[in-house]
Formats: sequence, structure tokens, C-alpha cells
Amino acid sequence: MAAITASMVAELRAKTDAPMMECKKALTEADGDMAKAEEVLRVKLGTKAGKAASRVTAEGVVATAASGNAGALIEVNCETDFVTKNDSFLALAQAAAKLIAEHNPADVAALGALPYSQDGFGPTLEEVRKGLIGKIGENMSFRRFKRFASGTKLATYLHGTRIGVVVEYEGDETAAKDVAMHVAAMKPVALTSADVPAELIERERSVATAKAAESGKPADIAAKMIEGSVQKYLKEVSLFNQPFVKNDKQTVEQMLKAANTTVKGFTLYVVGEGIEKKVDDFAAEVAAQVAAAQKAG
Repeated sequence: MAAITASMVAELRAKTDAPMMECKKALTEADGDMAKAEEVLRVKLGTKAGKAASRVTAEGVVATAASGNAGALIEVNCETDFVTKNDSFLALAQAAAKLIAEHNPADVAALGALPYSQDGFGPTLEEVRKGLIGKIGENMSFRRFKRFASGTKLATYLHGTRIGVVVEYEGDETAAKDVAMHVAAMKPVALTSADVPAELIERERSVATAKAAESGKPADIAAKMIEGSVQKYLKEVSLFNQPFVKNDKQTVEQMLKAANTTVKGFTLYVVGEGIEKKVDDFAAEVAAQVAAAQKAG
């Protein structure tokens, strides 16, 4: 029996992008023969893991978890909507959320280093992720997460698996859950007008200024038009000023006051938000294949 060294495992892993333990098992099975071990991995995991690791992951799921007084929200991405219904992928996302709540990792790398085994892969979450890439044949990644442990109560809401909300509150649980549902529907960007990021305000002001210039109104009227547009925008995107989805006769702030409830903050994740999706041009792809075939002929 040939001795399996760490450098042999590292070499096979570099070639195949397969998990470390799977590389070691394959080398053991192949009695140290690198080429044979590579074939063993191809049979077991397919040849997709290495190629898949570079592909865009704009689909995915949002998962939440709670552990004691702590909670977590995470977005885990994959390439296609089909994989978002895969039990192994869903288990990975849920496990990641639970690990965040329990262990408070500093970043995605620290999260991946936490102990976890699933589907015969491990001993870390990152090794399971890599193993599932090979098994399922799609790239998948932990995009972002947030842990909540400020001592306030937490209300969570998942709209399917694509939108997730966590609300930090004191007071009535039903009111807080209603706010979480409201956030998922109306997607505010801040609690109050004063909390709206400056860059968003400037972008809105720029648009309003361009519209005012087109109107041809005198400068003083144009200035009022611009300010009016900005103030309207601030009310539309701040949670407390938005009409409550269950009763548009009152604002969210008024509803919370009536329920004697205080919302300290909220976090909203929408799957794929801000990720540039790859759009395949099927006609161009076919044309390129035909041209290549003709050239070869």
C-alpha cells in the first residue's frame, strides 16, 4: 500500500477542486496512482466541480436560524432555480444559518472553516460546499450573512426562499411579524427619512434636478420642485413613513405606536440583488458551433 502524502492530496485537489477528504479517499483507493485517483473522483463527483467554481451564482435561497438569544440571516447562491429546490442545497443553507447563530463567525471564510458534515462530505462547511458542487454540478457560494445578538427580540419572515427579513424589536410579536412582512413587500431602505443613505438621496436629487431643468420653470420654483421630489422619495423609502400594507390608512409608525411596539432595526435580503446575471445568447452559441464545425471540416 503506497503512502498517501499531504502533497499528493494537495496536487489532486488542485487538479479536480474536489474536497480534501475525497481526494485522500480516492488516492487510497487508487494506491497512490494520481491518474487513477482522478478517474475515481470523476466517477464519484463528475468532472464539473472545477469548471463550476468559476460560474456566476445569481440564483439561490435565503435562510434564517435562531439559537438562544442569537439569530442569523444568510444568502446562499447557486446558478439555476432548479438547484434551489434540491434537498442537499437547502440543508447546506439551513446548516450555515444555524452555524452563524451558534458560533458568530467573522466572515465567509471563518464560516466555511466551522465543523460540519453532510452527504458524506466534511469535516467543514467549506468541504461540504465543494463536495456538493461536484455532486450537483453547479457552483454555489455563501454570499452574505448577518448575525443578531443585541438582546432585542427578533421577528423573522421568509417569502418563499428568495426574500428574507429579520426585524429587531421590543413589544408585541404579532406587530413585529407584520412589520417583517411589510418590509418584504415594500422594501424600505431605512427606518426613518434621516437614516436614508446620502448616496441614494443625491441620486434622487440628481434625477429631480434634471426633470426641473426640462420643465423650464423659474429657478425658485424649480428649487421647490426638486426639494418636493426629494422629500416625497424619503417618505416612500423609509419604513416608518410608509403606509402599512395591512391598513394603508395608517403609517407603519402609527401602527407600531398603537401596538406599543418599538422597531430598532431591520435587515432585508433579496436573492441575487446586485449580482449581474449572465444572459446566454443561444443563437450566437449555435452559430459559433456551426462555424467551428465548418472550419474543422
